[in-house]
This record gives sequence, structure tokens and C-alpha cells, in this order.
Amino acid sequence: MTSDTSTPAAAPRTRLLLLGGFRLLHDNQPVAVARGLQRIIALIGLRPGATRSHLAGLLWPDAPEERALSSLRTALWRLRQDPCCPMHTSGDTVRLDPTVAVDVDDLVRTAAQVHDGGDPRDAAAALAAGRHDLLPGWYDDWVLLERERLRQLRLHMLEQVARTHLHAARHGEALQAALEAMAAEPLRETPHRLVVQIHLAEGNAFEALHAFYVYRDLILRELDLEPSAAMCALLDDTLAPIRRRTTPPGTRRPTRPAPAPSPPPTTE
Repeated sequence: MTSDTSTPAAAPRTRLLLLGGFRLLHDNQPVAVARGLQRIIALIGLRPGATRSHLAGLLWPDAPEERALSSLRTALWRLRQDPCCPMHTSGDTVRLDPTVAVDVDDLVRTAAQVHDGGDPRDAAAALAAGRHDLLPGWYDDWVLLERERLRQLRLHMLEQVARTHLHAARHGEALQAALEAMAAEPLRETPHRLVVQIHLAEGNAFEALHAFYVYRDLILRELDLEPSAAMCALLDDTLAPIRRRTTPPGTRRPTRPAPAPSPPPTTE
């Protein structure tokens, strides 16, 4: 009698992708899911271990509780017939099977690693993670809330990556992360401020001034606001020689741009 030494086949891999749109993949093949069931799978993926009452209230907020719970029971029964989306029910709670990988979890895990001081060179996925919005085109209240939470999580993660690289004098990597954050939210000052700091750290005064005035023009046009005093102060040393040349004798010079430094004069 010979023993079977063959390696057992790997378990099928199921992925739930919610960033950029709903997709359910089983063995890398898309699984067709009705729109109503998509909402339930997505919510369970975002709120693992939620109670049935909580899920029903979010999914059918305008329906009476008993009717909402009945609709949830029917939907869960339908989902249990499909082995491509395994889920567990324990008492009153519902969650996806642990073998189902959710892309939102990957983003949260990457952000936690960056926050805990992990080497950003080992977290290249941080730049691409969460690049797309959660479930675009979905306007349920629970989607809007989760979308904003993940957007803020990613912005802070990218800014932390940029700061870490900047402090280590890895200016190219720092600039890449700051520009990624800027693309995600063009009106947010923090990534623009980081870009100015990075250029100054490299000794590129022109690039720093250019980045400052691009942002200043943007928020003046869009919000009728000026950059903060903290951002203006970054350029004090750079603009000091220009102020000395353009300030008339006897005029008291401000210690801070008010509210922002004027562009340097141009010559024909």
C-alpha cells in the first residue's frame, strides 16, 4: 500500500472588491451578483460581525423593523445558496467567511502599518491602496460615511509616508507620496505644504515658490482664501532677499507675509 504524498489543492480564493466599484471574484473569475444582494454583501464586508437588526436597519431604513428583518432573512437565504460568497452566522451576527479577502481591509491594514512606523519602502502598496473611491455611484448613508472615513484614512497615510521619507532625506519618494495625496484632494493644504518643504529640503527654491503660488492661485479661485500662516512661513527665508530689495527704505517689514508673499518681480 502506497501513501498519497500529493500536495492538497489550495482552497479557492474569493475576493470582494469595493474600491472603484463592486466586484466579487472567485478563483480570479467574476461572479455575477444581483444589485440588491451586492448591497448586503458590501455592508457585511464593511461591518463584520454586525447584528441582523443593525444590518436590516441600514439596508431598509424606511421599512418597519419586522419587514426589514424579513427581507434580510430572505436575502441571506439566497446568499447561502451560492458557495462563491461564503458567510458565517453566529447567533444574531453575520460576517463573511475568513477566507474572503476584502480590499478595504488591505487599505486599513496598510494604513495601520504606516501609522505604527513601518518602513514605507516595504509598503509600496500605500501609494496605490485606496486610489479609487468606495462604491462610486452608491449613495446610501452608510456608504457615504464609510467612503469619507476611508478617504481621510488614505490621505493621512500618504502624508505620513511623505513625512517619513522627507525626514530620511528620500526626497523623490517623499514627493511621490505628497503628490499622490494632492491628487486625491487638490484643495487640502497639507500635501501642498509637504511639497514645498520637500523642494526646500532639496534646495530647489524655484520649485518651492512655484508650488506655493500654484496652490495660492487655486484656493483664491475656488475658495477665496489665502494659504495659512504656517505655509507662508515656510518661505520666509527664501523670500527675505526679495523683500529687502523691494521694500522702500524706512518701511517696516512684516515678519510674516500678509496674508501671503507677493510673487517676485519679473524682468523683461
